[in-house]
Amino acid sequence: MLAIRLARFGAKKKPTYRVVIIDKERARNSRSVEVVGHYNPIAKPAEVHLNHERIEYWIKNGAQPSVTVIRLLKANPVQAPAVV
Repeated sequence: MLAIRLARFGAKKKPTYRVVIIDKERARNSRSVEVVGHYNPIAKPAEVHLNHERIEYWIKNGAQPSVTVIRLLKANPVQAPAVV
């Protein structure tokens, strides 16, 4: 089963995270199927970049998002393109 979760990167005491699609049994930072975003909690304000289209695709195909990823998705909803 696939999961959508965070993989930790960055230096000691300066974490950055990638939002990844990964097999549920694999280790946190092992090879992922796809990287669908990134999250930098150190920046003020925190930077979150998500590919909502790909996340929606993977959820429709059975991937289970973690609690933290659900929180990030709710805090950063899809922005509709501005029509001029």
